[in-house]
Parts: sequence; structure tokens; C-alpha cells
Amino acid sequence: MISSDTGVRRVVIVGGGPAGLMAAEILAQGGKNDQIQVDLYDAMPSVGRKFLLAGKGGMNITHAEPFEAFLTRYGARRAQLAPLLEAFGPEALRQWAAGLGVATFVGSSGRVFPADMKAAPLLRAWLQRLRAAGVRFHMRQRWRGWDDDGALRFAAADGAALVRPDAVVLALGGGSWARLGSDGAWLPLLAARGVEVAPLQPSNCGFECAWSAHFSSRYAGSPLSTVALSLAGGDAQMPPRKGQFVITEHGVEGSLIYAFSAAIRDAIAARGSATVLLDLAPDWTLERVSAELHRPRGARSIASHLQSRLNIGGVKSGLLRELVSKEDFAQPAVLAARIKALPLTLSAARPLDEAISSAGGVRFEALGPDLMLKALPGVFCAGEMLDWEAPTGGYLLSACFASGRAAGRGALEWLQRSGA
Repeated sequence: MISSDTGVRRVVIVGGGPAGLMAAEILAQGGKNDQIQVDLYDAMPSVGRKFLLAGKGGMNITHAEPFEAFLTRYGARRAQLAPLLEAFGPEALRQWAAGLGVATFVGSSGRVFPADMKAAPLLRAWLQRLRAAGVRFHMRQRWRGWDDDGALRFAAADGAALVRPDAVVLALGGGSWARLGSDGAWLPLLAARGVEVAPLQPSNCGFECAWSAHFSSRYAGSPLSTVALSLAGGDAQMPPRKGQFVITEHGVEGSLIYAFSAAIRDAIAARGSATVLLDLAPDWTLERVSAELHRPRGARSIASHLQSRLNIGGVKSGLLRELVSKEDFAQPAVLAARIKALPLTLSAARPLDEAISSAGGVRFEALGPDLMLKALPGVFCAGEMLDWEAPTGGYLLSACFASGRAAGRGALEWLQRSGA
């Protein structure tokens, strides 16, 4: 058991993702002259596993759009996250990466990447700096809550351990990608201690729809590029967005779907299903589409006519056949309207463990402005275990870094105030 009887104040970080590592860095830096020992515990054999996997296709760490637009990506939790992101926003994050020797660049979409597009070099340099600052890492240690005397309980292959630090930062992740460590098992542990939590839900996820066997077998795995999507009955704050997504065996997934995932999920919860509208020719007006469809096609099939006049073929043509009745397909004006606003009904989100991220978790109402739990003084929370969500594009990592920094600073100030 660790205690404070040596005069060295000890802080335990639980969770080795970006939020936990950032909290550890802030505490290690701030505690150099105050004799603070930082110990980081994680259930996995190594830290940053989800971080590394997310970087396999190109490590998108933040976004370079104007800051006011950036904040809107956090939806209902914008007000709570704004102070954290103002203190450590996209530009500060890029400067921090540069301090680790990792240059970044802004892609054509505004997304920010390391120069080599990889996560591993950044993580290696970061861990080297943390170890040099005195942070100690304890791997394969699964947190099991508290014992009756308030000590942290950890389980490992070689037995259980009790740890009694002076402050704790919990950065345990959400509920997606459980194989990488974020399984949401912490939620009932906090709820049992009187912490207000919201159920975990999939975010940045795919959705199910009832494809015919013919369509699914032929087009599952096919990408739809150069399309626009809007939510039927959605509000003006969610205008149509252009992008791409993928047809799956069960429905749809991909970046354009993820951008609407929170609204789609909430609509399904409220009404049992959600309808999105697909614009298969977003660069063309309805009038132009209609004019092209009304041109004589002679002996050509309607499929050939769509391909030659509107460049609609392959999976786009298949979608029209799947979702438009034969009667409507035969009427050029009606078909033009469907091409510009093709209704697709989604019935359910895919399972949480398949999602890129999760919504729900520790409610901000359970936290002080320093991210300390009101029900558990000296215990701070950060990262995806907090009740917020954001689309892909660097927004998830940005808020994880910012909240980890805020929790680390909160813990440091708590130690100073309490004289622990």
C-alpha cells in the first residue's frame, strides 16, 4: 500500500490514453519542486493502444478551422468544454507536439496530422519525456474501485493491490473498442459512490437498415463518394453536408454518417427510426437533373441513361433501384426528386463496441470546474469517460488532451490547497 507518510505526495492516474498521459505530464511538471510522485496504472500491457490504432490510417490530432466553428462540433456540451479548449486548443496542441519533435501540417480538409502521419513516434517521444520526469507506469493493473477504507483496488495476474494516493485522476475511456481497454466497467463503480452518470451509447457509429439480400450481397463494402446527406426533419443547425460513406452488410457507416450520428441516434431513440436524405448529385441542381432525365434516351436502358447523363452508376444506381419504386423510377420528374433527396430509413445504431467513440459517462453536473467529482473530493475525471461527444476530424483527441490537462491542473491545485 502506498501512503503519504514519507512527505511525498502521490497522485494516481488510472488510464493510459491521451487524457491520462496529459494529466500525468501536468502533474509531473508542476510537482517537481513540491515532491509529487505520479503513478499511472492501466489494465493493458502498454499505454495508448486506442491512440495507436486510431492513427493507423493517419493520425488526425486536431482541426485547424476557426475556433468558433471548432467549438460548435461539441454540440450540447460546448459550454462545458469551451473553457478547457480555450486553455489548450488546436494551436496549443500543435505547439505541444512540436515540443516533442513532431511537426504537424494542415490537410486539405482542415484536419491536422503529424508530418509522417503516424501516432507511434509521437507516443514514444511522449513516454520518454514522462519517464524522464519521474512518472512511473504500472501495467496490467485493472482498477476495481475502492475498498471500505477508501483505498484504490487493483487486480493483476499476481494478485490484488491496494493504493492510497493523495489525489486520483480517472481517465478510463468510454465504452467502445473494449479489446483496447475502454470497456466502460468503471461506470457502476462510480454510480455506487453517488456520482451522477449517463448510460454509455455509441457515437461516431454505423447504423442499420433493412437492405434486400440482393443489394447487400452485391454492394456491401462499396463506398459512396460525392454525396450529400441531411437528416429529415432536422434543425437548421445541421445543414446538408457533403462527403462519403460506405454501404455495409447491415446498413451504413463512414465519415459522413459519423458527422450525423448523434442526431440520428437521438431521432431513433425518440421515434423508433430516423430518415436521412441522400443527394446523389450534390453538384447539380434539381432542375438540371430533371432536364437530363427528360432527354430522349432512345434504345438505351434507364441505367445507361443515368450513367451517361448524370454519372450515376454502380452503387448509386443500385441504391436508386433499392429505394425507389418501379412506378416512381419510370417518371423522370419523380426520379429527379429522389436523386436529389433519396430517403433512407435507419432503424438502430450498431453495437457500442463497434463505435469509434461513445457518448454518456460522468455528467459535467457531477464535476466542479476543475473536473473534480463533487461526491469524491480529490478524485478528478478526464477524457472520453466524461459525458460529451464530437465527430471525427481531430475533435475527439483535442477534447481528450484538453480535459486531461485540466484534470491534471485541478489535481495539482487540490494538493496545494489541501496541503495533502
